[in-house]
Amino acid sequence: MALFDEADPFGRAPKAPPVHEIGQALDALSVSELAERIEILQAEIARLEAMRVSKEASKRAADAFFKQG
Repeated sequence: MALFDEADPFGRAPKAPPVHEIGQALDALSVSELAERIEILQAEIARLEAMRVSKEASKRAADAFFKQG
């Protein structure tokens, strides 16, 4: 086990990924931080939409199966 993270010669912990809270104050964020948050939220929207499509397909399949009987 290494004493230090090889990516950081000073042994600092890796930076945690940014987290965005809905309604959070945005005044203190830089333009690049705002762009990063937008990318995070767009990726989350895409993930949510994909899950919704999957669940809708599952529901349609279940509805079709139970209506046949």
